[in-house]
Amino acid sequence: MGQVSLTSDTNPAPTAEPRIDVGLPVDWALARRTAARLVPAGPPVSRDDAVELVRRLRSDAAVAEGHVRAVTGLGEGLPLLPADVVDRPAWAAAAIDGMAALTAGARLPHTPKVARAVTATTAGLQVGGVLAYLGGRVLGQYDPFGGADGEGRLLLVAPNVYAAQQALNVPSVDFGMWVCLHEATHRLQFTAVPWLREHFSQEVGRFLSMAVLDRLLALTTLLEGHADHVMDAAGPDVVPSVETIRARFTLRRRGGGLVDRLLRALLGVEAKVKQYAVGSAFTKYVVLAVGMDGFNRVWESPQTLPSRAELADPAAWLERVG
Repeated sequence: MGQVSLTSDTNPAPTAEPRIDVGLPVDWALARRTAARLVPAGPPVSRDDAVELVRRLRSDAAVAEGHVRAVTGLGEGLPLLPADVVDRPAWAAAAIDGMAALTAGARLPHTPKVARAVTATTAGLQVGGVLAYLGGRVLGQYDPFGGADGEGRLLLVAPNVYAAQQALNVPSVDFGMWVCLHEATHRLQFTAVPWLREHFSQEVGRFLSMAVLDRLLALTTLLEGHADHVMDAAGPDVVPSVETIRARFTLRRRGGGLVDRLLRALLGVEAKVKQYAVGSAFTKYVVLAVGMDGFNRVWESPQTLPSRAELADPAAWLERVG
C-alpha cells in the first residue's frame, strides 16, 4: 500500500486537553479541627518533670545528630539544630500541614465541583480522625517540608515520649536520646543528601497521580530502616541501656489490645513496622559487607537507591552498584 500524504485540509481537529484537578480533595482546615477535637490528652506529669523533659529533648536533638554524623559519615559542616518539642494537638496540626504541602502538586482526574466538595469534607474528617489516633502514639517526626520556610522541621512529641518511657520502664535520659537518634537520622538524610528532598516530593506526586507505589515504598523502607540501624549503632556509649530499650520497644511495636491492633492494621501501621525490619536488615547487611562508606552509595543518586526487591536481597543491590 502506498503512503497517504496528509494535507492541511485533512489534519484532524485538535483534541481538548483532559481536565485535571491539582491537589487532593481534602478539607485540610476541617482535618485540623477534627484532630484537635479527638486527639487524647497526654499522661499526667508534674510541671517540673514536663519542663525538664522538654528542655532535654530540645537539646538532645542537636547532640544526637552529632552522634548520627559519626556513625554515618554524612553532614559534615552542617549546623547542629535543636528540635521543636510539641504536645499531641500541635503534632497533629503540623502533620496535617505537612501532608497538605506534600500533596499540593498532585494531579488528579477532574471531579465535578459538588462531588469534590463532598469528598473533601469526608476526607477531612477521616484524615483528622487518623491523625488524632496517631497523635497519641507518634514519638517524633522529621517533616522535610515543614516549618515556616518550608525547609524542614524536626518534631518531638513530649507526652508520647514520656508515656512510652514509663511503659517500657527504661531510663528517661537514655530513651529520650534514643528517640532523638532516630529522628536526627531522618533530618540528616534530607539535609545531607541534596537531591533527596525533591526526589521524595516527586515520587509522592507520581504515586498520587500515577500509582508508582513500589519506588515510594522502597524509599520509605530504606529511610526508616537506616534510621533504626543508626539509633542502635550509636551504641552504649551514647545510650547505655540501648539493648534493653530496643528489646522492649520492639515488643511494644507488636503489642496492644485487639482494637488497637485492628486500627493499626487498617491505618497501615503494621506495614510500617515491617518496613523498619526490612530496611534495618538491608542496612545491617550492607554495612557489614562493605562498611558505612559503601552503604552511603545509596545516597549518590536516585538510580543507586535500592528497589523493593533489592531491599529483600541486599546482595543483588551490591552486585548492581558494584
